[in-house]
Amino acid sequence: MIEERPQDPVADLLKRIAAQDRAAFRALYASTSAKLMGVLLRMLRQRSEAEDALQEVYTRIWLRAARFDPAKGRGMTWVIAVARHLAIDRLRARPEEHQSSDDALEFVADQTPRAESRLVALGEAKRIVECFGTLDAARAAAVRGAYLDGLSYADLSLRHDVPLNTMRTWLRRGLQALRACMDGGARP
Repeated sequence: MIEERPQDPVADLLKRIAAQDRAAFRALYASTSAKLMGVLLRMLRQRSEAEDALQEVYTRIWLRAARFDPAKGRGMTWVIAVARHLAIDRLRARPEEHQSSDDALEFVADQTPRAESRLVALGEAKRIVECFGTLDAARAAAVRGAYLDGLSYADLSLRHDVPLNTMRTWLRRGLQALRACMDGGARP
């Protein structure tokens, strides 16, 4: 019996964008821009910079859509990764005085369930929670920190008191386990 993968409308749009389909690009923008703006705002914390970054993200998507490989993950995951990588690049490029602040509130984690509420809207909340529940607690926290909070590998390795390469391994294996779980494969 052939196992069917769940529908991935973003992946379909990315394939069409790789063929320079402008209608697909407009559809992708309409369906993903709000989520990407949320990711960029959360990471960059400045609306004007997030708006500029959003334009650059879509330029990168237009130019790099052919690099998307549906065998490696879902389309939305790839699009979010493009936004996340751009935001990290922008954060690294900021002058030092911009990166450090005496304001203790800046370092308090935002506890609002933004990602979870979006997943509810997508109808996948229960499943992603179940899949996260199959991961070791520290590894699940690391994946959340990296992909929902925008923390760097270095920040996460310090937070979890593990070597940098160990953190990379945790994240890679955690994402593989989540993908297998979300695709209906064996639970990790």
